[in-house]
Amino acid sequence: MRYRYVLIFLMLSTALGGLWLPGCKPREEQLQTSGGLEFSADTVKFDTVFTTLRTVTKRLWVYNRNPKAVSIDLISLDNPSTSPYTLLINGDLKQTATSVQVRGQDSLLILVRAQLKDNGQNGLAKAYVQQDYLNFSTNGQQQRVLLRSFGQNIYLHQHTRLPCNAVWTNDRPHVLYDTVVVPAGCTLRLKPGTRVYAHAGAVLIVQGTLLVNSPADFTPGSGATDTISAKNASVVRFAGDRSNEAQYATAPGQWTGIQFYPGSRGNLVRYATVQNAAQGLLVLSVSGPAIDLAVQNSVVRYISGGSVSFAGLKSNGLGLQGAGILNVFGKVTVENTLFSDCYEFAMYGLGGSNSLNFCTVANYPATNGVRQTASLTFSNDTTKNYPTAVSVRNSVVWGSIDDELYLEGYKDYKATASVQNTLLKTKLYAGTTDALRRPGLAATALNNIVNQDPKFLKLYAGSLSDYRLSSTSPAYQCPSPAGGLLSPNRDLLNLPRSATPTLGAYESTKK
Repeated sequence: MRYRYVLIFLMLSTALGGLWLPGCKPREEQLQTSGGLEFSADTVKFDTVFTTLRTVTKRLWVYNRNPKAVSIDLISLDNPSTSPYTLLINGDLKQTATSVQVRGQDSLLILVRAQLKDNGQNGLAKAYVQQDYLNFSTNGQQQRVLLRSFGQNIYLHQHTRLPCNAVWTNDRPHVLYDTVVVPAGCTLRLKPGTRVYAHAGAVLIVQGTLLVNSPADFTPGSGATDTISAKNASVVRFAGDRSNEAQYATAPGQWTGIQFYPGSRGNLVRYATVQNAAQGLLVLSVSGPAIDLAVQNSVVRYISGGSVSFAGLKSNGLGLQGAGILNVFGKVTVENTLFSDCYEFAMYGLGGSNSLNFCTVANYPATNGVRQTASLTFSNDTTKNYPTAVSVRNSVVWGSIDDELYLEGYKDYKATASVQNTLLKTKLYAGTTDALRRPGLAATALNNIVNQDPKFLKLYAGSLSDYRLSSTSPAYQCPSPAGGLLSPNRDLLNLPRSATPTLGAYESTKK
């Protein structure tokens, strides 16, 4: 027994003693005087950078594939004092670094960010290239990585009240930063093709009037055209300022949205896309006459208040209720409009007037199981000061859950609620007769098509999804429009509607 303790003592002494002996560093920490570096990329690229705004941060990994450590004598930009690029090296914000050691078979992380200056152009927007080189000097070897940005001049609207009767045009992108306000009694007009990109948390507040592609500014003509595709230069686009990056193109909650405040009047959003927001269009008519908003020939998509990617959602006490359109006591009419990929609601109406005609609700958010709320949800105003009215006509209301329409407190406003000539997914209202709290939307007189698959052409394909209807769809060429009036007489693709029109925003499968 005594000999065993002596043996353990000798082994521990030898191990500890070895730590104190000079020149006995682990192999990966021993410095070698030859060998170079490898990099995760030979070029760090920033695409579609808006001038004057900082970009996202990109990563560059620097690898030491050698068995022993190397010392990088110098890490430096070609033009460290004037470069549009800033570096974070080993956790330190610096443009140069010296004597940086990297252990054998280890790596170094460098974070790169860009902020491009205005290129001084006063006319049309023009893409231009800004580049610099990041240089590494190691054991007498010179290596470099290219940093390159494709920049574009912008109109920056940062925490500002716009001048009265402002007009935004398509000569360069408009970027919203923080809060941008259309003052009471003033109008903001967006001309055809205007592009609006919103930074994280940004909000456009309308106290006056918003006119997007008004008839005085744009008419699509008589020929068939995809009025909402990326190829159409006349559509006005509202999106997050990172939506040009593939991983953010369909991501919701990147900015707050467009909010209409008491006193706002005569608002029109026409031939537009509104996407990537927490609340696409919020009508907050809590005092005075009802705010009126008309949405025509538009697309509202990639909306969520529950998955915002920024802090401080400006929701005015409404929590994180994400909705393509959130109507609080206002008067909202929607025609020829597609709602898709809304993670909570496509449209939520609390009191007020809510009307949809020839609309398609195709609600399939990318994250399975995230949505438990009906795409169209309407609720009564318990104070009775803003009576609820609901009209859904000639539309398709479909999505990933069993009930895509919910009429909360229906008994209080059943006289002003109407759902007709609509293909609808519902369990709650699938009866043929009315009850006190539940309408029977399968009643023959209403001409609704209940719980029959509309047969969209392509689902679950992100921006490539196609919500036109197959020619075998039960909603294809229905007997007659609700109300007997064929209006609007052209669809979202500017195709003429027939006397027996297809339900929803699309007349047929033809382009």
